[in-house]
Amino acid sequence: MKETIAMLLAGGQGSRLYALTQTVAKPAVPYGGKYRIIDFPLSNCINSGIDTVGVLTQYRPLELNAYLGDGRPWDLDRLSGGLHILPPYQKADGSDWYVGTANAIYQNIEFIEQYEPSYVLILSGDHIYKMNYAKMVANLKEKDADCLISVIDVPLEEASRFGIMTIDDNNRIIQFEEKPEHPSSTLASMGIYVFKWDILKRYLLQDAHNSNSSNDFGKDIIPAMLAAGENMYAYEFEGYWKDVGTIDSLWEANMDLINPNVPFDLWNDDWKVYCRNSGNPPQYIGSNAVVENSISTAGSYIDGTVDFSVICEGVRIEENAVVRDSIIMPGCVIKSGAVVQYSIIAEKSVIGHNARIGERPEETHNIDEWGIAVIAAHLEIPDGSVIAPKAMVYGNDKEE
Repeated sequence: MKETIAMLLAGGQGSRLYALTQTVAKPAVPYGGKYRIIDFPLSNCINSGIDTVGVLTQYRPLELNAYLGDGRPWDLDRLSGGLHILPPYQKADGSDWYVGTANAIYQNIEFIEQYEPSYVLILSGDHIYKMNYAKMVANLKEKDADCLISVIDVPLEEASRFGIMTIDDNNRIIQFEEKPEHPSSTLASMGIYVFKWDILKRYLLQDAHNSNSSNDFGKDIIPAMLAAGENMYAYEFEGYWKDVGTIDSLWEANMDLINPNVPFDLWNDDWKVYCRNSGNPPQYIGSNAVVENSISTAGSYIDGTVDFSVICEGVRIEENAVVRDSIIMPGCVIKSGAVVQYSIIAEKSVIGHNARIGERPEETHNIDEWGIAVIAAHLEIPDGSVIAPKAMVYGNDKEE
């Protein structure tokens, strides 16, 4: 029996990351040189004392499943509980993909029931943040709430991207709108929920039998509970949190790590972020290298110029190559004479000699056409190629 278990939704396609999720699930996308996005909720779980986590996978799960393994890097290789990968599976009455976030949990009711939890924590696998979930559960107990939704204040111009709620003086939720066109508040759902399990189970069963439902927490479960007068509260979060569901937000979240004005301490030993260690050798900075304001990871080999960039493990940057304001993901090669600026280069791609990828915004002739250039994984960009700002270069197996 476990008082609280976590269910981590990691099956989304991540279509707004375009070329970066062509071959991998969004939670497996690299971040910060050595991490994957999913490392953050998993590390939050074990740091919060939650040792039973179901990871619900679906889209392109091969690399994510291999990365998770038995959960050992996060101390989740337990005899009782631990990490469990939960893909859709064949049942007696047929096989179903996960239709929505609520349906994914509904299809795993039997998994949850075997632990007889009092509380279930619902998490998303595409956010960068550090959070003590134990404090959130304690707050739910204190209020005797049926549901607690973690919230953060967002700029009004961004509010329509989120589930937006209105609360009273006691933080009780009195109104909830999923991605409203005209938001009445700037208090946004972070997609992190704690429920009393008996209450959530009842609503999941009702929702599953509603043919008009989209089987989604924000669109269906939360509004249904609110309409029924359930005891629902907001839990205000004040730390660093980033939804990295778009190219721009992923680039910004990486750049935040090397911005001294952003209060996100990745190096705090009191709340470590754990990941799978690749066993790479230490990084090498060559005699011709100039590296400033950047993060470079074990296994990287740098003999060129790197400024305000995140260099992942196993990257090779040759002499006379230049990388600025960019993210270079694991295993890439930037050959001599190449210039990479304001770009994201996905895993194991090779940028040829004297190629130019992306451009600084001040160098562009039309700022409306400027943006982050993206190169998909496992590509070879020929010598001397020019890839424009905001370009999205896919591999041959791009799916429409």
